[in-house]
Amino acid sequence: MQAEIISIGTELTTGAKLDTNSQWLSLELAEIGISVIAHTTIADDLDEMVATLRTAAERSEIVLITGGLGPTLDDLTREAMAKFGNVPLVQHEPSLEHVKAMFAKRNRPMPERNLIQAMFPEGSEPLPNPRGTAPGIWMPYQRQDGEISHVAAMPGVPSEMKQMFRQQVLPRLDGSGQVIRRARINLFGVGESQAEEILGDLTARGRDPDVGITVHEATITLRITAVASSVDECRAKIEKTRETILNRMGTLVFGVEDEELEHALVRLLRLRRASLSTAESGTGGLLAHRLTGVAGFETCYMGGVVVPTNTAKRELVSVDPMLIRQYGAISQEVALAIAKGCRQRFGTNFALAVTEWPEFDPDDPLGQVPASFVALAGPNVAKVEKVQHFGDPAIAKSRTAKVAMNLLRLQLIEG
Repeated sequence: MQAEIISIGTELTTGAKLDTNSQWLSLELAEIGISVIAHTTIADDLDEMVATLRTAAERSEIVLITGGLGPTLDDLTREAMAKFGNVPLVQHEPSLEHVKAMFAKRNRPMPERNLIQAMFPEGSEPLPNPRGTAPGIWMPYQRQDGEISHVAAMPGVPSEMKQMFRQQVLPRLDGSGQVIRRARINLFGVGESQAEEILGDLTARGRDPDVGITVHEATITLRITAVASSVDECRAKIEKTRETILNRMGTLVFGVEDEELEHALVRLLRLRRASLSTAESGTGGLLAHRLTGVAGFETCYMGGVVVPTNTAKRELVSVDPMLIRQYGAISQEVALAIAKGCRQRFGTNFALAVTEWPEFDPDDPLGQVPASFVALAGPNVAKVEKVQHFGDPAIAKSRTAKVAMNLLRLQLIEG
């Protein structure tokens, strides 16, 4: 059994709002072993909605729709379902009473336009909505091959949609008799193609469980998807693959699921009973922002300073102006001096420093790639790493902050 999800609304296709319903519904369907083969987002256009509905219902047993059930002129889902099913809209008295009761409860007169919310495609079944005025719709559809698909329309408001799905739609779905479970493993310090090369056969098409690779701001996430007849069997498959990944990727792995590098770093610092401070130029305080977002950071992160100018470097972390004149503000020597000065100022075991970086000049005939330096100072350790800023400049700060945190993470693991 397979499903498709259709999200209705011009506010979604224009980017004014983000479609979170499709993601949530896909995860819920996976719990009962129903695979989702497509997410489709459509503007409030009747003909396009009808065409999309017909395509989805002809190839999938389950079609879930969210949005377009309100009373305004641009809410066209019920009309699209009636046209798609070649049936008229008919009034459902119990639903009309529910809509009237909702307005009465709020001491508001019901506009005549809200009568449309009690109209349903003939042969369909209303789905009660205790949280709002818009009932959902459950509608069978006979395909050209003679099989029956089912279309369920639910409100676009997430709180209403989720309750309706769990109480009204989910009990109507038989599932496939199989279970789908997923797990994520997060890596840093290697490129996507290199990671795939190390993983080898783990990412082969058709492997069970499936291992996919996604990248976000230099963090690589391995997504393991297992299909089996029971949850325990899924978990066993995932665990075996997880062990293989850990053996092959080693210290490149820093966390699982939603964990970021800052979570891994704070965890290691607390485990080692070590303290950290930061001094940042190019990242403008992003390191401090991320570290202070982790629960329990107070026990290991002692504070940070932003040093975007040479004066700030001198006054806040005691960098010798002669050193800056000799090597330049963007140099490994100055980066290390910032880290050492920061460590001394806060009295911490470790300090991380980030220099600024030059803006990329597209007219530069040499085509030089901008670079910055991150530095680590600690007991018997002084390390500097160069960070080249290629690709999207919007992610340069995030990537640099991650390189800095990873430098200390590896030191804590290996040192």
